[in-house]
Amino acid sequence: MQIRVETFTVHKRFALTISRGTSAESTNVWLILEHDGIEGWGEASPFSVGRPQPTEELVLQLQQIAPQLKSLTPFDQQRIEQILTDANLPSAAQTALDLALHDWRGKYLGLPLWKLWGLERDRIVPTSATIGISSPEAARQRLLHWLQLAPFQAVKVKLGSPSGIMADQEMLKAVQQEVPKGAKVSIDANGGWNLADSISMSHWLAEQGVTYIEQPLDKGQESDLLELYRQSPLPIFVDESCFDSRDIPKLADRVHGINIKLMKSGGLSEALRMIHTAKACGLQIMFGCYSDSALANTAAAHLAPFADHLDLDSHLNLIDDPFVGASLENGCLVPNDLPGLGVQRVHG
Repeated sequence: MQIRVETFTVHKRFALTISRGTSAESTNVWLILEHDGIEGWGEASPFSVGRPQPTEELVLQLQQIAPQLKSLTPFDQQRIEQILTDANLPSAAQTALDLALHDWRGKYLGLPLWKLWGLERDRIVPTSATIGISSPEAARQRLLHWLQLAPFQAVKVKLGSPSGIMADQEMLKAVQQEVPKGAKVSIDANGGWNLADSISMSHWLAEQGVTYIEQPLDKGQESDLLELYRQSPLPIFVDESCFDSRDIPKLADRVHGINIKLMKSGGLSEALRMIHTAKACGLQIMFGCYSDSALANTAAAHLAPFADHLDLDSHLNLIDDPFVGASLENGCLVPNDLPGLGVQRVHG
């Protein structure tokens, strides 16, 4: 296998603010794997939760591991996974390789991944439109912009404002003025609340008709999830507290669901393990994203039939996404019939 990596920078139409800060652009990694005249594509996007994974490190690690994979083929999955584990490769770098391997195999066999896995696209639930932390009026306008793009049936509101839960409440009430009738609303605090505020907000949010709360407590406060789980009238999901399948059993008695992100998990292979582990533990599943392009979000969309909730909208907020793949149909992100991931370059 021949592997090369390139970087590309994408810019957001609207900067996204969460409890940890604001992002307006991202420099991601495009990995191209070539074998027997077929190319497989993968993506790595940087993030800072847990072990920071900056773009420069992702590129360096992928370049260093490439010579060890040269004598292997895309069908040598177990050997490749062992090499990546032994090298302690960052999860986003593993994701780039894993996506490229899946893409290559699908192209070799001439089938899209969803069909190879025997999944049904009509089971895909609507993806949410994400509203970042801002003033109430700016948040309301942001939802209106999303609704001009597509008839979204789900809205995810980022809370955990540094200004406190009263500011969170005012922002949510403003957004609710524009939420389409029948659309579900979820909340993601990105660890921005303490236990007392989480309990208080869970009751208030339940009165507002919110569907679930994601990551109310910061990573490292998982012990407090037990009390929140006991008192919250709403389901609790975790994101930053759950990276891969090994984390799930430890959380199963204190959450209702997990957020799977390909960059955290290390790719589709581990995401599948997480799905089956979560289901065995009786937990619900959602898929999320970082500043991913259509390449990574299309990859996640192939597993979307397993999900109870989806938040795969990052590429929809980009003004210069170099890739096109899954299409937005009635608010649902649906992978196409092309082989592999079904992703193409925007310009050739």
